Amino acid sequence: MTTLVFGHKSPDTDSTGSPILWAWYLNEVKGESAEAVLLGEPNTEAAFLLKKWELPKPRIIADVEDGQPCVVVDTNNPAELPANINGADLRAIIDHHKLAGGLETKGPIDITIRPLACTATILLDLMGEDAANLPDWAKATALTCILSDTLEFRSPTTTDHDRAVAERLAADLGISIPDYAAEMFAAKSDISAFSDAELLRMDSKEYEVGGRKFRVSVLETTAPAIVLDRKTSLMESMTRVAEEDGVDQVLLFVVDILKEEATLLVPNELVKTLAEKSFGATVTGDTVVLPGIMSRKKQIIPNLTL
Repeated sequence: MTTLVFGHKSPDTDSTGSPILWAWYLNEVKGESAEAVLLGEPNTEAAFLLKKWELPKPRIIADVEDGQPCVVVDTNNPAELPANINGADLRAIIDHHKLAGGLETKGPIDITIRPLACTATILLDLMGEDAANLPDWAKATALTCILSDTLEFRSPTTTDHDRAVAERLAADLGISIPDYAAEMFAAKSDISAFSDAELLRMDSKEYEVGGRKFRVSVLETTAPAIVLDRKTSLMESMTRVAEEDGVDQVLLFVVDILKEEATLLVPNELVKTLAEKSFGATVTGDTVVLPGIMSRKKQIIPNLTL
């Protein structure tokens, strides 16, 4: 039976590229039948990756059947996975996030969770000498994932190892990292085709803080004004998205990649209180700038408090 390889819902570049990389490894090196799939439409940067390197978009699945062999990459959080994940035959988890808990397996499995900025970095490490046999499109996929998750090494999650792997891949491909990253981020910043609700869900994860449920959304861009020009309609859409998704509030952090800061939209007193208690900020309007805030995983989520 074919093993399905997938990342989290609202797939970003790492959750699109890493399943493709690991499915290639299982198929071509391990001789196992594997298929990369997605749990939703890829975001703009992930779509750029697929188009740039002429990769077929993996099919999108809504759930997994009982007993379905699968490998999960770039998450270990049941809230970000198919509803029936505990009914599937989960074979392995490869991730770089904190351990969330809640997954149940049919037996012992391989689990690799490492404090690196990108899942793709971990995948290449696990491949060992076989990583040298990656075709160019796969090297480019890994490079794109690493540059995305590290924001071209600007993110505080970046490690020396992530940088070294990315620089080696770029050298192999003859790619200029600054030029390629600029092309990636331009694609990520083009949000013109997306509705407010789609933007609020595009790169988002659910967390509970002080007994309240939040959808924590991040938009990383080199053109934050394009997003902030829509702040009125975005804040109006937050109420509907929160109701539909069963959360108390949507938080939207607009990360300015070049200035290395985030702007949080502040639609009400709840978000104002959270911003002031979490980040020591003084909120006087419907937005607040948070200097140096770049990473949801390392800087936003650990600090959220009410």
